[in-house]
Amino acid sequence: MTAPHHRPAREADLAALVRLRDDAARWMLDRGITGQWSPGELGEDHFRRVMAHGEVWIAESGGRIAGAWELWWEDEAAWGPQPPDAGYVHRLMVDRAAPPGTGRRLLAAAEARAAEAGRTRLRLDCLSSNARLTAYYEEAGYRVVGRKDGKPQPGGPAKSFTLMEKALPAPASVRG
Repeated sequence: MTAPHHRPAREADLAALVRLRDDAARWMLDRGITGQWSPGELGEDHFRRVMAHGEVWIAESGGRIAGAWELWWEDEAAWGPQPPDAGYVHRLMVDRAAPPGTGRRLLAAAEARAAEAGRTRLRLDCLSSNARLTAYYEEAGYRVVGRKDGKPQPGGPAKSFTLMEKALPAPASVRG
């Protein structure tokens, strides 16, 4: 499979986004990672809403969807009111048939997009009990900066999350 290229999601991608998320949720459950995501939790309406108020990105490789992610410009539910200096990545999803390292490439693309938008950091949150995912993000250069208890969840009960962020370099066009 070739390196993925990225594009904004379209209405025609909604079913694929739901499939990708449900597949990722099943993969986690098969490995004993519970509480993060559940199959059937989010439908097309969720992704349609995010596309209307933020960004949803698709990564394609070899004519297939290799992954996707959401990029928000605010996340008061987790981070409270903040100055507009960060992007917030959510639902980083990788197709299990994608080559190793795809998740990191998608994360790097989200970082680049946030930097292009003039943001100086990228933030994310992950379930506090998911030490494996926290370690994954730490290995990608993110640092733990806090915890949010009782964060409302679409389609489910509130959960506790570890808050993480990474400082972003200025985009090449700004650096000169």
